Amino acid sequence: MSKTRDALTAILIGGLVAGTLDVGAATLISGAPPGRILQFIAGGLIGKSAANAGGPATMALGLGLQWLMSLIIAGLFVGASLKLQALRKHWTLAGLAYGVPVFLVMEFVVVPLSAHHHVPQFTPEALVKNLAAMMLFGLIIAAAARWRLGE
Repeated sequence: MSKTRDALTAILIGGLVAGTLDVGAATLISGAPPGRILQFIAGGLIGKSAANAGGPATMALGLGLQWLMSLIIAGLFVGASLKLQALRKHWTLAGLAYGVPVFLVMEFVVVPLSAHHHVPQFTPEALVKNLAAMMLFGLIIAAAARWRLGE
């Protein structure tokens, strides 16, 4: 297989798996059902009221947005790993580390600039749980890159 096809496969698998499991992690952390999590994600684009009133359509929008963001995040890692082989060689550490800036950008850039206009405030427990979820997210993407692109 070509390097380009392997990279695209890593992006698709890593992004979609990490993005889907991230919805599950958010459900476990918040106690909210997956549909509500997806409506929250959609609310970042269309506003909270519209997202909550939209039912299954806004849940589908939220899932699409979640997967789109996950694919972009995976694309950044896979692209970097093509240039920096150490990211694939030390994929466990690289993936866990990658989750930290992903967490910071999502919480302190993306969400505040979204229709939610919300600057996150965490209890220490919630901070640890959310950071751990993003570290797992990064680990999944790094594993996909290592699997498809090798060391």
